[in-house]
Amino acid sequence: MDELTRLPIPLLQWYHENARTLPWRSDPTPYHVWVSEIMLQQTRVAAVLEYYRRLMEALPTVADLAAVEEDKLLKLWQGLGYYNRARNLQKAARQVVEEFGGTFPGDYETLLGLSGVGEYTAGAIASIAFGQPVPAVDGNVLRVVSRLTGDGSDITKPETKKRMWCDLKAVIPVRAPGDFNQAMMDLGATVCLPNGAPLCEKCPAADFCRARLEGRTGELPYKPPKKARRVEDRVVFLLFHDGKVALRQRPKKGLLGGLWEYPNEPAPAWDCLEDWGIEPLDLTDGGTGKHIFTHIEWRMTCRVMETAGETLPEGWVWAGQEALRRDYAVPNAFQSFQHLVEERVR
Repeated sequence: MDELTRLPIPLLQWYHENARTLPWRSDPTPYHVWVSEIMLQQTRVAAVLEYYRRLMEALPTVADLAAVEEDKLLKLWQGLGYYNRARNLQKAARQVVEEFGGTFPGDYETLLGLSGVGEYTAGAIASIAFGQPVPAVDGNVLRVVSRLTGDGSDITKPETKKRMWCDLKAVIPVRAPGDFNQAMMDLGATVCLPNGAPLCEKCPAADFCRARLEGRTGELPYKPPKKARRVEDRVVFLLFHDGKVALRQRPKKGLLGGLWEYPNEPAPAWDCLEDWGIEPLDLTDGGTGKHIFTHIEWRMTCRVMETAGETLPEGWVWAGQEALRRDYAVPNAFQSFQHLVEERVR
């Protein structure tokens, strides 16, 4: 705990000299902070920047987000993955509009009641946008605290996270809670790195960091080994007719819920075309691809064909180039075959 007590002053000095320049920091309204933090969940900052800019241009206020059609929102989100984040974002926006008159609540506990807003996001909004002395504890912060204090507890356990949250609550500067939390985020993202050796020579806490002094930076933080992902072999069908490609919508619940996809089925899937009532004029090999989800890995084989007719199963659509760009959110799981689609649609 002594290490955490010593941290705020050197950390804030370091932050004021090294803070990353990010668009949501230049105008830290509750809406900007909230949207950025939801986008940043399980996603790198560099990948988020363009999505944030695009969404803010299309939906500049929380009321706009609450009112937008879901398909348009998912299209704006296309490529970021974890699409339930976007759906929860809209649910929370509607809560803000309907329950709070379009004004974000400034209280940490009330923020926790918004859809998709957990302790970390609530802490970020409360501290950065409202100046409340509440920690925002994510994986970066857990890593920094584990190394700084030499704590070998399992950071995946809720009790470890809660204890570290309480320890940070005791030392967070009441006059600069937002800067403190953002400094912790930046320190974990740019200096106290998750993979490979941390850049201890650049760390403002190097002189009193236990992991560095004890030579344990490679051991901390402690996380138990991950369980192996389940592997699914799938066949993806790229069906073309008159310059358009066939899409179907996934079920609303479950993996990639509600998104549009190129038809695919578990391998070997020999009977699918007959079951769908589709007659191919030709059939070519589209190669293979792989996509890794959190708990599942898809290993895909692609079949490319022109169809004899335009009839599709109920609910499927033919999509041309403009419709793919404007209307249909196709997840990155099929990115390996996207070039084949772009070569043939018009």
